[in-house]
Amino acid sequence: MSPPIHVTDAADPRLDDFRDLTHADRRPDRPGGRGLVIAEGVVVVRRLLASAYPVRALLGAQRRHDELAADLVGTAAPFYVCSAGLMAQVVGFHLNRGVLATADRISFPPAAGLLGSVRSVAVLEGVGDHENLGAVFRNAAALGVGAVLLAERCSDPLYRRSVRVSMGTVLAVPFTPLPWLAEGMELLHDNGFRVVALSPSGELTLREVALDGKVALLVGAEGPGLTAAALRAADLRVRIPMAAGVDSLNVATAAAIAFAALPG
Repeated sequence: MSPPIHVTDAADPRLDDFRDLTHADRRPDRPGGRGLVIAEGVVVVRRLLASAYPVRALLGAQRRHDELAADLVGTAAPFYVCSAGLMAQVVGFHLNRGVLATADRISFPPAAGLLGSVRSVAVLEGVGDHENLGAVFRNAAALGVGAVLLAERCSDPLYRRSVRVSMGTVLAVPFTPLPWLAEGMELLHDNGFRVVALSPSGELTLREVALDGKVALLVGAEGPGLTAAALRAADLRVRIPMAAGVDSLNVATAAAIAFAALPG
């Protein structure tokens, strides 16, 4: 572990990874985006340090450095220490959690590679809200889902808000894009997965279905839900039983309920 580096100038170029995050915290294919993974807060930074993502640098208050000292052992990345005011100048907003870390992205294997090593996957179609996406990853990690496959129109799981809401679990749960629609369904079936679509229009409830064997749970965007084509392509459509007068749940909440019904 390198000793902390104290910084007093907001214009110091060594802090460029953390600069103006409201604009720069984007994928490299977006205007101004650098494509970095950004962890925020002690818990998430710890998970980043323990992950496969190569850490580039850390920025935070002295007390956050001291909290993370044991986790930083063996880490060559510099830890820049500064005041809360200077950090706010650099990142462009006040950061309550007191510490940030940046890392480079890594590549996961293609969907075919992931499907051969897990028994359950979540397949997300059109989940575009970063906070919902992060919450789905947190639920997947907590409930033992082997991987998350991203079909069309999903947001970037490594966007800072998604990483934060996931509590850093997105850094541990494997994910990759899934070709959509016919090719993805064929890939799932060829690997022995039964595709179960979660929808309020499902013909059966979760209580009536045994989700045994290899299961791919298909979840759609909050509001519109799954497309008609995806519902038709699924092997089975199930719904969560609800009280009269309520017809839907937040997508992450619904996914968590279904994840809990999957085999261990």
